[in-house]
Amino acid sequence: MDPHRTAALPAAPICEGNRAQYLQLVATARAVAVQPATEQQIANIVRVTVDDEVDTGTFAAIVSDVTAAVRR
Repeated sequence: MDPHRTAALPAAPICEGNRAQYLQLVATARAVAVQPATEQQIANIVRVTVDDEVDTGTFAAIVSDVTAAVRR
């Protein structure tokens, strides 16, 4: 290794809970910006946002939370 170069630091691990919370915040921001008319449209926004990163239960919880945030 070149003595003037330093080794790259390993990427910080992202906790699954933190990742799900981040995805929920992104999905909420997108849904609020679009103002969807139906829960199906909200589910589509969440589906595109999470892109198979969460399990079915977490997906449903995110859809529920985003729906509540949009309808406030």
